[in-house]
Amino acid sequence: MTEALLPYYLWLKAFHIIAVISWMAGMLYLPRLFVYHCETTVGTPEYERFALMERKLMRIIINPAMIAVWVFGLLLASAIDAWSQPWFHLKLLFVIILSGFHGMFSRWRRDFERGENRKTQRFFRIVNEVPAVLMILIVLLVVVKPF
Repeated sequence: MTEALLPYYLWLKAFHIIAVISWMAGMLYLPRLFVYHCETTVGTPEYERFALMERKLMRIIINPAMIAVWVFGLLLASAIDAWSQPWFHLKLLFVIILSGFHGMFSRWRRDFERGENRKTQRFFRIVNEVPAVLMILIVLLVVVKPF
């Protein structure tokens, strides 16, 4: 472990886990909102309510949580010198992919907000599974460290 971070390791780990739980809650809920949003008509109060819910979820929970995941995760990686460990490289790749989905969710949210969504409920139902699969793979890599 990096000596400078050693006294803070458990705090970093706790805050990282809290941030991951918050980020994943949002990443699993937002596409579900998109599914229901597809059922509404542009311009109706119901449509606007979903747009507001999605915007608040993204700005208040998902975005700050993702930033915290990255900050605490990079500090943890430095603390345990994970940079040289193969399991960490794959985990990092999966987190980068998850971050890419975060960006796509943000774009799709803005499309809904502008009344320009072209995706179907079926599309969002399938996309809803991607963060869950990535989360499972990441947790397995972190806990089991298979290589």
